[in-house]
Amino acid sequence: MAIALVTAVVAAPLASCSGGGDPLAKAPYDASGDVVWAAGTGTKKADPGKPLEITVKGDGKRITDVTATDGAGRFIRGRLSEDGRHWQSTSALGAGAHYTVRVSTEDKDGRQGRKTLALDTRAPDKLLRVTFGPESGTYGVGQPVTAELSAPVKDINARIAVERSLHVDSAPSAGQGAWYWVDDRTLHYRPRTYWPAHARIEVRSTLDGLHIKGGVYGGPAKPLTLRTGDRVEALTDAETHTMTFKRNGRVVRTIPVTTGKPGFSTRNGIKVVLGQEANVRMRSETVGIASGSSDAYDLPVQWATRVTWSGEYVHAAPWSVGSQGVANVSHGCTGMSTDNAHWFFENVRRGDIVVVTHSLGEEMAPFGNGFGDWNLSWADWRKGSAAGARAGSDPAAADDTDDPQARLRPVL
Repeated sequence: MAIALVTAVVAAPLASCSGGGDPLAKAPYDASGDVVWAAGTGTKKADPGKPLEITVKGDGKRITDVTATDGAGRFIRGRLSEDGRHWQSTSALGAGAHYTVRVSTEDKDGRQGRKTLALDTRAPDKLLRVTFGPESGTYGVGQPVTAELSAPVKDINARIAVERSLHVDSAPSAGQGAWYWVDDRTLHYRPRTYWPAHARIEVRSTLDGLHIKGGVYGGPAKPLTLRTGDRVEALTDAETHTMTFKRNGRVVRTIPVTTGKPGFSTRNGIKVVLGQEANVRMRSETVGIASGSSDAYDLPVQWATRVTWSGEYVHAAPWSVGSQGVANVSHGCTGMSTDNAHWFFENVRRGDIVVVTHSLGEEMAPFGNGFGDWNLSWADWRKGSAAGARAGSDPAAADDTDDPQARLRPVL
């Protein structure tokens, strides 16, 4: 039965073809005289901010198909009117792009027409470019992804367009994640919880050619690949004067430390390792302590791991070994013996987590003094997303389960 049916279907057009009565069997005619479009060719280029419109003229004629692709083979979506006389693009055209548009038509007798059009769009008045950070490499599980824009973006709709064009994926998956607008030209991305250990993170942009606002279009961007190492957390309790060093959830070492004394108390909260210096000169003038005062200092320091831009480090402090594990006597840094500081230096990398609790100091700021991003709950982080703010809050966004900041609360 199946064989007989196929034979019948195939045989019909062969019979018509031999007779010459089927209009579908003839080569399409040139429909150049039937097709009118709203954009010019040659020196006249189309406005990428306006839709592409194609109309067929002549009694009984209609458009049956339109295919529009750019140089990379990407399609433009469009909508055909019910009567088949008019087609209009529904997705935005790229700026400074070349398109090939193939139009198929049909007349009242069923004859097929074809027309191929070449369309060029005007170059953008201004390109918005994005630079991702940090540079490629392996980082700790607390490292945020950054995006620096070449110009400020203030309009909420423009921000949403930008945000939805910046893509971050990880394997294994990090689950929920979101961008946060730190200012008009800086965005940070973090997952709801820390990145998975030993993950591959891919960051890319689809801004290129996208209409942002007015004459501003997105420009090309270099993608970024990051990797994470072990999950390393250094948990400092300023009240017990100890640091608990954990790797992948297992306690590896407990280190006696000293943190900031009254008046110079170490900041509480979650910090991220910013960099390391085997030898650094620390001077009190750089943190606002006048030379010649009782708290002035000028010291060569070894094995210094930076956690804030304002000068908070975890470092060797051989001069305070007698107070380590007993009292807080530093000017804000976390001090430990030279051997312990060397070990710590060798066992952490940029992006690793350093947490301080039970200090009399202020809370670590989310931005501006390093990466304090994890000090915002997930619900508050979502408020910094333009797309999230437009969509409104949702029950999942308000739930702090497994939130890094929520995990601190039982400790505090």
